[in-house]
Amino acid sequence: PSSFILTGIPGLENAQFWIAFPLCTMYFMAVLGNIALLLVIRMDPSLHLPMFYFLSMLAAIDLVLITSIMPKLLSIFWFHSHEIDFEGCVAQMFFIHSFSTMESGVLLTMAFDRYLAICKPLHYTAILTGPTIAKLGLATVVRGISVITPLTCMVTSLSYCGPRVIHHSYCEHMSVVKLACGDTRPNNIYGITIATVVVGSDSILITVSYMLILREVIGLSSRDARLKSFSTCGSHIGVILLFYTPGLFSFYTQHWGQRIPVHLHILMADLYLLVPPMLNPLIYGMRAKPIRERVLSLLWQK
Repeated sequence: PSSFILTGIPGLENAQFWIAFPLCTMYFMAVLGNIALLLVIRMDPSLHLPMFYFLSMLAAIDLVLITSIMPKLLSIFWFHSHEIDFEGCVAQMFFIHSFSTMESGVLLTMAFDRYLAICKPLHYTAILTGPTIAKLGLATVVRGISVITPLTCMVTSLSYCGPRVIHHSYCEHMSVVKLACGDTRPNNIYGITIATVVVGSDSILITVSYMLILREVIGLSSRDARLKSFSTCGSHIGVILLFYTPGLFSFYTQHWGQRIPVHLHILMADLYLLVPPMLNPLIYGMRAKPIRERVLSLLWQK
């Protein structure tokens, strides 16, 4: 087809105009927070450390991820611009899924960074050298592109002879595949396998990293140090759960969640791509003392 029609949130069409306001506010906060984070880290040489390099990668990925969906989503909700051309739909699908995979990889590298900093402090600088950081970042990008490119090619090779209406706010993979004619089992199998393997392996490794960190923290002699470490780890784990849980809920609901109301599924899918990018600068950035002090010093000067 030359184009598709995105419905937005099925069942809440009359409320979409008002729903767009909090979503737009979240988008604005996410863009502002991540750009500020990138600028602060770029301007302050004292922040040119492995942890903040990984944080910069996360901020850049979040900016691309939310910008790939929000302009079109807001145009649907506010201006009833429901049509999206086929190439634009495929491009949006590629950016959403590839950069979500990259974000999962960066969260894993950040957990590994914290593990080395807390559990192996004497080897930290020797392991996380500049070339190692570059290789980890490149591996994250290559993995995201390499696993989603076949998915995108499989979608473009399908035949579409039915209705052009996508019951979603953006071009999510399974929402598009449901419109295809013929055998779509390869798409279903590949999509489920990739989501399960990527999210499963990354979440398990992240969990192991934080369990080792917590075991190390429990052994600290200072009560204040333990409380601070628990607070930091708890907030990080909360953001990670906010990223993985709604994502998996949205993905598996497309396959087996026929009893779940469609509007609930679509809202969860929208928030899954908006909430973590909005919270990441606050949780990972402002809770880090060097960044917080730098931001406060800039505001004080202003």
